[in-house]
Amino acid sequence: MNTVKTAFFLGLLTILLLLIGELLGGKTGIIIAFVFALIMNFSSYYFSDKIALSMYRARETNKEQSPLLHEIVRKLAERAKLPMPKLYIIPSSSPNAFATGRGPHHAAVAVTEGALNLLNKEELMGVLGHELGHVKHRDILIGSVAATVAGAVMIVASMARWAAIFGGFGRSEDEEGGGIIGLIAVAILAPIAAMLIQLAISRTREYEADKAGAKFSGNPLYLANALEKLDAYSKSVPLNAQPSTAHMFIVNPLKGKTLMNLFSTHPPIEERIKRLKEMARR
Repeated sequence: MNTVKTAFFLGLLTILLLLIGELLGGKTGIIIAFVFALIMNFSSYYFSDKIALSMYRARETNKEQSPLLHEIVRKLAERAKLPMPKLYIIPSSSPNAFATGRGPHHAAVAVTEGALNLLNKEELMGVLGHELGHVKHRDILIGSVAATVAGAVMIVASMARWAAIFGGFGRSEDEEGGGIIGLIAVAILAPIAAMLIQLAISRTREYEADKAGAKFSGNPLYLANALEKLDAYSKSVPLNAQPSTAHMFIVNPLKGKTLMNLFSTHPPIEERIKRLKEMARR
């Protein structure tokens, strides 16, 4: 079901991008938008992990430097039947973590110094199991592609706004394409639609990764307890995160910082904890 929903939402994002291209330039605009989407998807497929890790100054760590971290992830990877991912530490006191990479054989898991200092071994197992759940489901690639296409939609919508201001690049309303009214409507509605679709993808991924984290760690309460701590401490020690990568983290790093949190990339933390505790009771 998760795969079907994700494919549906990614399809909607692509259709939205093509629609904007049609309004901007008719059939030629569709072709340009389609090529643009292919280029953006290719770039996100191969380079999203390197971009995300460098953005947060993550440094790779080895078994000698972080023995406990390596021990936990190795054990979880064996349970999940996954290759051992590369491990990174983010130099931030804000507790959080994310996974990145284009697939199980090219995955990386990054944990902040704050999370390593705050969580005990069992809670770390829950958090890292959650991240390996993303790897197992290939959610990292899906989320990166969704973010990239949504970003492309917003860029092209901005172009539509300027096209409307300057008369639709010299075209009249009767010419091929959507005309000035169509351009204005797209410029306003497309970014909102793209954001809502991306959020739907992200929230679906988080619930599924929570289930995987509970399974791989062996106890749903490990992750439930970790989420309670992460949520409380990340509010008092916020992470200097970019909105474009907020969906990657286990808890929303932007919570309490901007009005955009009305449209959160994550399900309510209370609901996630409630579901995990119900799993533990069962």
